[in-house]
Order: sequence, then C-alpha cells, then structure tokens
Amino acid sequence: MGVLVRSRCLGILLVAAGLGACAGTPKGVLAPVAATAPGASTVDMLVATTRKTAANPGEMYSGDRGPALSYADITVSIPPDAVRQPGTVQWPKELPGNPATDFVTLKAETLDRPEAAARLQRTARTGKRHVLVFVHGFNNRFEDAVYRFAQIVHDTKADVVPVLFTWPSRGSVLAYGYDRESTNYSRNALEGVLRRLARNPEVAEITVLAHSMGNWLVLESLRQMAIRDGRVAQKIRDVVLAAPDVDVDLAREAFRDMGPTRPRLSLFVSQDDNALAVSRLVWGNSGARLGAIDPSTEPYRTELARENIAVLNLTTLKGSDALNHGKFAGSPQLVALLGNRLAQGQTITDSRVGLSDRIVQMTAGAAATVGTAAGLAVSAPVAVIDAQSRETYGEHLRNLGQGLGDTAEGAVDLATAPARALGGQ
Repeated sequence: MGVLVRSRCLGILLVAAGLGACAGTPKGVLAPVAATAPGASTVDMLVATTRKTAANPGEMYSGDRGPALSYADITVSIPPDAVRQPGTVQWPKELPGNPATDFVTLKAETLDRPEAAARLQRTARTGKRHVLVFVHGFNNRFEDAVYRFAQIVHDTKADVVPVLFTWPSRGSVLAYGYDRESTNYSRNALEGVLRRLARNPEVAEITVLAHSMGNWLVLESLRQMAIRDGRVAQKIRDVVLAAPDVDVDLAREAFRDMGPTRPRLSLFVSQDDNALAVSRLVWGNSGARLGAIDPSTEPYRTELARENIAVLNLTTLKGSDALNHGKFAGSPQLVALLGNRLAQGQTITDSRVGLSDRIVQMTAGAAATVGTAAGLAVSAPVAVIDAQSRETYGEHLRNLGQGLGDTAEGAVDLATAPARALGGQ
C-alpha cells in the first residue's frame, strides 16, 4: 500500500474524528416514553435480529452475536414535520426525549417467533401486504438501525409493512473485520426470515433494501435460498443494492447462483465513494467494490445489460457526507422519489427519461439545506457521519494516529480542509 494511499485512508478517518467532536447522543433511547405530541407521526416495525440482548433495557440489543434469532415489536414517534427536515433523525440530547422535537420510542417489546408471525398477519390484514425489508450497513448500533429505518419509512411515505433485519455490528469504524464476519454469521437467519415472509399467505410482495455491507448479507442469503430451493422465493420481487460493499467477482457469482428467475435488481453506484475505497484497501486492494464501478465502461456495461440490472449512477451528484457513501439518501426529495418507486414495484435506473435530471436538480438543491452531520446520514449508511456511533471509537482513532506517527502527521493537511468545511472541531 503506497504512502499516498495510506494517507488518504487516514485522512478519511481523521475527518471522522473531527466530525466526532460534535455532540453525541444518550444511550438508552429505546426505553419507551408515555408522552405524545400533537402532529407527531408513528412508525411500527417488526424487527428480526441476530444480536445479543443488551444489559441496558433501553438499548435492547448490543453489538455482540446472539445465540439465536430474536424478534421485537417497536413503535417510533417522529416529531411533527413542521419542526424537522425530511431525511434527518432528531436524536434526544437527554433522556427522556421530547416527542415534540425528538425521535422517541413508544413501544419496544420482545416477541417469540409465533408472536412475530401473528403481529405480521394482523398488520397485513389492515390492507398492507407489501413488506419492505431493510438491512443496514457497517458500523450501526441497534438504535441507529431502528431510528434510521423509521425515518426512511416515514419520509418515503411508502404504504408498506416495515421489517428491519439487524445484524451484530460493533458500532465502531475500526471493527470492520468483526462486522464483516457478523454478516456471514447472520446469513442463515436472514434467509430464514425471508423464506417465512414469502410463505406467509398474508404477504403479497417483498422488497429488500440493503446498504453498504448489508448487501453482502442480502446477496449471500438469496444465493443460499436459490441453491436450497431451486430459486429465490417468487414473492421477493425487488432487491435494491445501495452502495454495495461487495467484491465484483463475488457479486457475479451470487447473481449467477440466484438463477434466471431471480428478483429485479437495482444498483446504486458512485465512483467517488471514499468508504468503498477504504474497504478495498482493507481487503488488500483485491478487487473493485460493486458500489464503486463505472457502469458505462467495459466489462460492466455489457454485463449489467446482459443481467438486466438497472443502474443509477450517482457519481456526478454532489455528495452530502464526507465519504460520499450515502448519496442515494442524501436528499429528502430523492428519498421520497426512490421510496415511492420501490413501493410501486418500479425499477430505478438513470436510463429512464427525465429521472436523472430530476434527481440532479433535487439533490443539488437539498445539499444546501441539510445542516447537521446527523441529518446527512439519511438511511443508516456507514455511521462515520453519525455522532451516536462515532462516540465509541474516538479513543481508537487517537491511538491509531499515535501509532502511525509520521504518517498521521503527513495526512493532517489532507484531512483538515474537508473537516473544516464540514464544521469539524
């Protein structure tokens, strides 16, 4: 690994450290509150997780691996639209949170599998038969995933049954290896959840939305399902791969193993995604990451067309976070547009006439209106830009900088400018 490349990686980490100087958020936000607020909205979600139960009831689940799949029924209250910018999560500054201004939890109950199935059927019988399964990315605590998914469901206004699958993530940028292995640990569990959803007679259609490292978990689970059952379950109609942190060669294998009757695939890419650049270096510069390819060049152009994979290339869009890793969710209007298309079962591609121009216009306009670091991480991207998760690894970053010595000093100039531009201390 060259000195310039190492400096770039360290620079990105130092940007994260600078952003970490912003205020953190309290732990235990999942402890239910009794208060409500006029105009507040609620999102009810079913949660399936391979995490271990946390000692603090207000956290529910930790970053450790649990012995078995667990379920929960969670209701999140979102403050009135008049006091929040779409695409943001207002974390409480202290507990209990204020439902008039903060995201707060109204209900957080653990369920066994029969109770979870009954909960799903009750919801489906109200007319909602389209299930949206969200699988988050690297470096997310349990509460990060819950609140981000609640925000996605609310802001997209999609008429879906929200199901969150959350896997054991340490919530630390330096725990990349642990998180990666946790996705492998969780693939059988996710496969089982998707299979049971598909077999449920009350469920008509399933869309899977994955981000970053969560894409590896989704592709592996669907690949396994196809190998075991001869095909991916027919009710799984659409799979959206947002900024996938997946080796291109491994993605090819997964697409092939899913077979010709696989779900419709939509791929969001960006060639200036710094988080994926770091991921490639972590893995020894072994191969391109799927989320960072240029779909207009060969062999990708021909392969994507042959595989009938819809592509949305976000490279030309202005990024709203330091790593350019959450572009697909960086604009409130873009989140709404994509969410509505997903809920309607439409593929998303920049080949659709007029779509690219509309996205560019909306994203350019929204970039100036989102003012906080937390607001930039719309749908659980790498939490380098989320204070809730950053606070766990500040000390690790300081130790890393001391250990690298001269290399760290050489990277300071690289990191300082973007850190200052983003308001870092």
